[in-house]
Amino acid sequence: MSTATALPHWEETPTDLKGATREIKAALRAQIEASGRTVDEVFAVVEQRVQAAVDDINAARRRGESVWPVIDYADIANGTVTAEQVDLLRRRGCLIVRGHFDRDQALRWDQDIVDYVEGNHFFENYRGPADDFFGSVGSKPEIYPIYWSPAQMQARQSDRMANVQAFLNSQWKHESDGVQWFDPNRDSLYPDRIRRRPEGADSAGLGTHLDPGTLDLWMTQAYQKAFRRLFDGSVEQYDPWDAAHRTDGPQYPGSTMCSAFRTFQGWTALSDMAHDQGVLHTVPIPEAMAYLMLRPLLSDVPDDDMCGVTVNQVFPAGHKWHTPLMEALVGIPDVQAGDSVWWHADMIHSVAPVEAQKGWGNVMYIPAAPWCPRNERYAASVREAFLSGSSPSDFPAEDYERAWPNRFQPEDLNETGRRGLGLA
Repeated sequence: MSTATALPHWEETPTDLKGATREIKAALRAQIEASGRTVDEVFAVVEQRVQAAVDDINAARRRGESVWPVIDYADIANGTVTAEQVDLLRRRGCLIVRGHFDRDQALRWDQDIVDYVEGNHFFENYRGPADDFFGSVGSKPEIYPIYWSPAQMQARQSDRMANVQAFLNSQWKHESDGVQWFDPNRDSLYPDRIRRRPEGADSAGLGTHLDPGTLDLWMTQAYQKAFRRLFDGSVEQYDPWDAAHRTDGPQYPGSTMCSAFRTFQGWTALSDMAHDQGVLHTVPIPEAMAYLMLRPLLSDVPDDDMCGVTVNQVFPAGHKWHTPLMEALVGIPDVQAGDSVWWHADMIHSVAPVEAQKGWGNVMYIPAAPWCPRNERYAASVREAFLSGSSPSDFPAEDYERAWPNRFQPEDLNETGRRGLGLA
């Protein structure tokens, strides 16, 4: 095992990004070599592991099977999910929950959101996309900067949502070395936006990317501990389901950050969507993060480049540096209103483009973000935003809902909602 000195780290964005990149890459290479292995040897271990997953996914495709695991909500609620289903979920890192909510309930929420935004003259006052990334999809609008509608909050604090989130959180190793990294049975109620894409819409989609961080994944102390197995000579022990050190570390401030720790990103369908109508795609390989983290250290990448990763832009993934991973990109199956869609927070994902979309494409973004030190800190700012009707601090300060009289109110919170906001 390596006894190398501590890596250089920055808890805020370094002023000299290229210089910091060269410094951290040299230090990581030195740490790997101090363990008695070369960078190429370590990367080969990860490459073999990833290729085995790619081969498994391609074999499932040839057999005509759904690559995405599908589990009925009733089995989650009743504790009757099979060991085989759990194994597939952990191998693929993604899940469709069928019947998470009754279809009629989801359709009512969809209409309630329409009534909410129209009744408060959102479209007359809409100022255009403030988020350059989501603005690229080309809709007018597609991503609504709305957070506090009764529909969204009812879904976030519902028992059915809490049951699924607890099931997903429990797939992670949340205790080690005497530390409980998070509480799997308590969610932090992370508020996010909604998407409404109308029938007949053209959308450019979103390219392949990741959301868990940018340069901070290599350069902050907490993440260096979280990914320690990749660089200390014990790469075979790297576990993408281990939450150790992920729940207390910061991200660099910037326009693409997420202040919360999420075990899974997710959305709940508010309309029926066919698999070929501009839907979510992922590379369903949780171990792919190891490939992404080690790839910049190979000799074909310039010393001041992290395979295109920088600050204030999402973490890119693509054919230039990550070709084997791109072979496994696969879309979700057909979903109905009330189904929910989940993917491991480290996973590469995209949204396919669509022309003349058939049917609506409407979702509420609701992740699994369990209670932990990092999420407890963010909850303080969420409470302030909730009480004032403001946009949460992770998002552009558009604040459309401040004067909307029928937004969700504190007296409407149930026990799950109060706990999720740190009020109980």
